[in-house]
Amino acid sequence: MHKAGFVNIVGNPNVGKSTLMNQLVGEKISIATFKAQTTRHRIMGIVNTPEMQIVFSDTPGVLKPNYKMQEMMLAFSESALADADILLYVTDVVENPEKNIEFLNKVKTMAIPVILLINKIDETDQRHLGDIVERWHALLPNAEILPISAKNKFGVDILMKRIVELLPESPAYFGKDQLTDKPSKFFVSEIIREKILRYYDKEIPYSVEVLVEQFRESEKLIRINAVIYVERDSQKGIIIGHQGTALKRVSSEARKSLESFFGKKIFLEMFVKVDKDWRNSQKELDHFGYNPR
Repeated sequence: MHKAGFVNIVGNPNVGKSTLMNQLVGEKISIATFKAQTTRHRIMGIVNTPEMQIVFSDTPGVLKPNYKMQEMMLAFSESALADADILLYVTDVVENPEKNIEFLNKVKTMAIPVILLINKIDETDQRHLGDIVERWHALLPNAEILPISAKNKFGVDILMKRIVELLPESPAYFGKDQLTDKPSKFFVSEIIREKILRYYDKEIPYSVEVLVEQFRESEKLIRINAVIYVERDSQKGIIIGHQGTALKRVSSEARKSLESFFGKKIFLEMFVKVDKDWRNSQKELDHFGYNPR
């Protein structure tokens, strides 16, 4: 008997979905930073054993769209409701349970198993946690509720065991040696974007997209050319920094992370270009891969 299924992770921004995904998959598949809207795409991470295949799917945080890119991000999250065998709805100990009630009502009507994960329990006490569990039980009466701390790996093993129990019988959906549905180029752009999220303030990271124009791999070396797109000339100046120092720092940190990720030496060249209002251009969003399927 072989089990296989899609386990999709949804929830509001900044509740720890990507951190949980990385713990479950055991690879740094989703970038996880302290800023909201870090995950912009739906990213699959695949766990294989001889007896089973779990296809985990991390999604952008659910939010009310202010521009076209966020509409695409919400479409990724809603597509995760359509094809899940098991749904993991992630919240935390400070979030208002009724923050995105429309999305929650869609989750409520689902016939598949829903596991509600209350994350960051290391940031509260037992009594407060009990109150949170009661509030969520009233909102999602059919969901199993599991308190966890993804960062500290508390409850993650219990969750994994429960997922395996609920997994349907099925042949594998992907090759048994496959870790993700995304190509190498995707992870290059995500790692560079992670560094930009870490090193620049305010709105800059949200105006940035990274496109890998060249990825040439040999036995010992990967040569990468990447373009950082921003929306305004002033943002270009900030990304590059005085005499190029800011861009050099991002490039150096990205190269180290890429070498760790791919296990090879990396030659990385980065350029900065202005693409005005790309977040509201359907053509540009398609070019950057924002097309939910």
